[in-house]
Amino acid sequence: MSNKQALRELQQRLAQRMQAAREQAQTANWLAVEAGGAALLLPLRQSSEIFTPVPLRAVPYAQPWLLGVANLRGGLHTVLDLAAFLGLREPAAVRSDGARLVTLNPDLNVNCALLVDRLLGLRSDDQLQALETPAHDGTRPRFAGGQWRDTQGRRWQALDLESLARHEQFLRIVA
Repeated sequence: MSNKQALRELQQRLAQRMQAAREQAQTANWLAVEAGGAALLLPLRQSSEIFTPVPLRAVPYAQPWLLGVANLRGGLHTVLDLAAFLGLREPAAVRSDGARLVTLNPDLNVNCALLVDRLLGLRSDDQLQALETPAHDGTRPRFAGGQWRDTQGRRWQALDLESLARHEQFLRIVA
C-alpha cells in the first residue's frame, strides 16, 4: 500500500509542478541581435548556442554570404553572414570584436551558424509592442516575421529561423 501512496504523492507533486510551470510567464522569448545595423529578434526556441567566431574552412564557389564551415563542439556547421544574406551589407571581411555565431536549434535539422555583428541581450514579449506587419504578398520573404517596437522606440524585425532554414536560396547552399 505504501508504494501506491508514494506513487500517488509523486503524481500530485508532478502535476503541481507542471501547473506552476504553465502559469509562470516565460521571461524571455527572443534573442536580440544586430546585423548590418538592423535590430533583429531570433526566437529562443529556434536558436541554440552562441559561439565566439572560430577559424573557418572556405567553401569554393559558394555565395559570398556563405563564409565557410566551422567545427563547433565537434560538429560541422555552415556559417552564414546574416547581414549579407539579408542584403543589409556586403559580406564582412573584417568582423567586429562583438561578432558572434548563433547556431540554429538542432530540431530544425540544419547544421548552421549565423554570424551576427553583436548580441543585444534577451527580450520578452512584454518589453515589446507588436507593430502592424504587412501580409506576405511575395515582396517579403516568408522568414520575415513580425515587427516590434521596444520601450525606447527602436524597431525590431523578427526572423522565423525555421522558415529561413527552408528558404530556397538557403537550402541550395546549406542542405
